[in-house]
Amino acid sequence: MASNLISSGFEVIGYNRSPEKAKKLLALGGKVALSAREAAGGADVVITMLPDSEAVESVALGPDGVMAALAPGSLFIDMSTIHPSSAQTVADVGGDLGISVLDAPVSGGEQGAKDRTLSIMVGGTEDAFEAARPIFESLGSTVILVGTHGAGQTVKAANQLIVAGVLQLVSEALVFLDAYGVDPERAIQVLAGGLASNAILTRKAPAMLARDFSPGFRVSLHHKDLGIVAQTASEAGIVLPVGQLLTEVMNSMLEQGYGHLDHSALLLNVERLAGKRADLNWPTQTLQLERTNPQ
Repeated sequence: MASNLISSGFEVIGYNRSPEKAKKLLALGGKVALSAREAAGGADVVITMLPDSEAVESVALGPDGVMAALAPGSLFIDMSTIHPSSAQTVADVGGDLGISVLDAPVSGGEQGAKDRTLSIMVGGTEDAFEAARPIFESLGSTVILVGTHGAGQTVKAANQLIVAGVLQLVSEALVFLDAYGVDPERAIQVLAGGLASNAILTRKAPAMLARDFSPGFRVSLHHKDLGIVAQTASEAGIVLPVGQLLTEVMNSMLEQGYGHLDHSALLLNVERLAGKRADLNWPTQTLQLERTNPQ
């Protein structure tokens, strides 16, 4: 995403808590700061993308946070996936300081980030959204203002609920096809051409068949996101039966030590439930299966 901003003509100064990762920005033509506050100093726009609500509030609102370095009239965009109430908290503080704030989580995975095809769901004011549009259009192909502060995070929570559900169903379908000896690649091809077509089938299933669970989006992060779904659903007084089941499934993945794998590794859990033993030797990804006779 930083590379795409640079190639679109923006001057990018970045900070990463892992210095080695930050060095990659130099090779792209960007600049590297030694702290988040230093990166934000003098900037017209600051973008954060962090793992959870606590990290966002710390980086944004802490004593050495970016809000303290921003001038009135500047724009703060948080593209993390966090609880909607945290997005509202950051927006409230920003408003008191004269800083426009948008919550703008994304969907589309690592490939979408590289290809500028991310879906960006934005919460905030119309004026701030229009000011940020050139930035968003450098990063994604679907950019929509979905509501006021926190609305972007609410839509992202719904996105993560759907993605987890589809990953689970695709995993179950692959195990079902395998049980009857059907060529999975041909099956995926025809399924992707019908009503069952979805992005998981086209983007994730080939890697799942290849037993490649290199993390594009880790199980541990999706587990966190489903926790947001569960919490916000409870706060709204609604019950999401499948969502609750998916949260338990993702928790099971963590308990089995799969938190560092891509969330498509849900396939491993389905295989175990189907009577197979899937032993993953990370990072070589050697997999041994003891197949059972479906008949």
